[in-house]
Amino acid sequence: MPFDVLTMGRIGVDVYPLEIGVSLREVKTFGKYLGGSATNVAVAAARHGRAAAVVTRTGADPFGEFLHDALRGFGVDDRYVTAVPGMPTPVTFCEVFPPDDFPLYFYRFPTAPDLQIRAAELDLDAIRDTGIFWVTGTGLCQEPSRTATLAALEARARSGITVLDLDYRPMFWESRQAAAEQVRRALPYATVAVGNLDECETAVGTRDAGRAAAALLAAGVELAVVKQGPDGVLATDGTRTVVAPPLPIEVVNGLGAGDAFGGALCHGLLAGWDLARVIRFANAAGAFVAARLACADAMPTASEVEALLREGPDD
Repeated sequence: MPFDVLTMGRIGVDVYPLEIGVSLREVKTFGKYLGGSATNVAVAAARHGRAAAVVTRTGADPFGEFLHDALRGFGVDDRYVTAVPGMPTPVTFCEVFPPDDFPLYFYRFPTAPDLQIRAAELDLDAIRDTGIFWVTGTGLCQEPSRTATLAALEARARSGITVLDLDYRPMFWESRQAAAEQVRRALPYATVAVGNLDECETAVGTRDAGRAAAALLAAGVELAVVKQGPDGVLATDGTRTVVAPPLPIEVVNGLGAGDAFGGALCHGLLAGWDLARVIRFANAAGAFVAARLACADAMPTASEVEALLREGPDD
């Protein structure tokens, strides 16, 4: 049977301090978690009852084995997660300074296993048949992942729902211009584009949410979703524009919120909900995770998101 959601991109081990508001220089205790944007989106979708899988690569080491165990534990199919001999599984550290300072330290240079995905290894039938195919901008930053990502998008040929998560991480690129060039190659294959204001500026040259959404639609997507931080989320399909305001929460760690948003977005789109309901639901899922320390481990179920929505203000 086809997957509901198939993602492609980054995976790694998140090593997060269990001490809030403390520099890594002084932290003594850490927690180990599954991480990586595309992987977290698959986990988030699975938490909503969706059949999810991820296309990615790990190192051939104990951390790689841990990631397989974690994926299975979350109910995510790991058949497309393969090892790269001789290359370590990436590790990412963060510092947690609520409410809005969460520095990330990526140990994945000069390259990482998930950037060694090759076009010849892709299951193109699964990519064509999945309900939602989700790729990220980071997958375009290096070869052979860049060619594999574009080959997957070309094979998908805009069938079903194809999401491009703009996912701009400056440390993975030689320049913003280089990222913009590659993202613009991928945009014509996407039916949905998702990004924050900085990512939208990279993709279409403006940080204004309305102009960015219009530019994404002009680039060929059918739905543009712009995350505006404290101003909420704007989404438009060219006919209707909705804005979901932020929910009043106490932020603990904002790093997994976007991935929780992505998994919930997939769930709502597959359910065929009205656009306003989809965005409100996804926004609440992101808020749920922002109020917790971990990313993948904190992904909510649909009932938990609905409970949070009942507590929050109406539009």
